[in-house]
Amino acid sequence: MKNRKILFITHSAVIAALYYALTLLSKMVGLADGAVQCRFSEMLCILPLYSPAAVPGLFVGCFLTNILIGANVWDIVFGSLATLLGVLGARALRKHKWLVSLPTVISNTVIVALVIVLSTGLPFSTLPMTMLTVCIGEVISCGLFGTALILVIERYDSVKKLFSL
Repeated sequence: MKNRKILFITHSAVIAALYYALTLLSKMVGLADGAVQCRFSEMLCILPLYSPAAVPGLFVGCFLTNILIGANVWDIVFGSLATLLGVLGARALRKHKWLVSLPTVISNTVIVALVIVLSTGLPFSTLPMTMLTVCIGEVISCGLFGTALILVIERYDSVKKLFSL
């Protein structure tokens, strides 16, 4: 029992670290924050399909990443909550693997776009366009890259074992 808890915590920590590393890669090319963003780390939001440890790992990873990259307090709190809602939805849809990216795309499209508009002082009339740009980034990172990650995980048993608990 104790070893199972240690494995769960370790698995969550590794996923959090991967989220941070992939977001830093996105930041280096200017895609980690702002109205036009495509965090490569969002592809990991499909991992609740394979492991319950991915849920706290992705939430903590997003929260710490937002702090460490200098996001504003609204993005730290509500952006991280958007990720949590998305990965909880992904975990709930784990029996429908091709739909697991949808909750993350939807929660980030709505919540992150609202955070951007409200925290930057943009007029509320810019919300639909901001939602569109966030949605495009999420569809690319979580939808396309996440689906590619599912295909890789499903193809190679050794990779599947790495992400499964």
